[in-house]
Amino acid sequence: MKTKLLLIATLLTLVVGCASTEKVNIAEEPKLYHETLNPRQKEHPNHLGFNDLHIQAIRHLKPDTHSVHDPKLAMIVHHHCKAYDDGTFICLMFHSGMKDQDKPMGFEYIITTAQYNSLPEEEKGYWHYHLVEVPRAHATFPDLTAEEAAKILPAVNETYGKVVYFKKPEDKFPLGEPYVMIVQDMPEQD
Repeated sequence: MKTKLLLIATLLTLVVGCASTEKVNIAEEPKLYHETLNPRQKEHPNHLGFNDLHIQAIRHLKPDTHSVHDPKLAMIVHHHCKAYDDGTFICLMFHSGMKDQDKPMGFEYIITTAQYNSLPEEEKGYWHYHLVEVPRAHATFPDLTAEEAAKILPAVNETYGKVVYFKKPEDKFPLGEPYVMIVQDMPEQD
């Protein structure tokens, strides 16, 4: 990669007509994933950085019926998350995974408890507390060992999430209006 950048820089110098022989300093590339949350960079290549943390959870799809047995309540939703320096995460959500041709159907915006506490009261109802929702949603961290997951779970538990969908899993394209999913209002699953 460094060689490629050096060649491009040299070509640009020649094309632009700059006669400078100044050495081009190419900085080392930064890591494109969060080493603590995804220590082994397992399975998922870097897709715009949404590989810091992979979470699987149920109770994240709007059911078609009011029955606790609606199959959508048990459908696994894959969250592929990017961690930001301000303590927030954005998780792209997929109903099938994150292979090359899988398309996201929504996202979950995750904030810290302090950030949640700073929200206006009328906004707070759209957010769910992960200390309560992680066990209710049977959330797992499939790319981490049990020891790695145990280290990050306390931090994940002290966050809040807001789920926004722009596509239903059965639709070929995003149809209708996007909506906020109130996860804490979903029926319990066994």
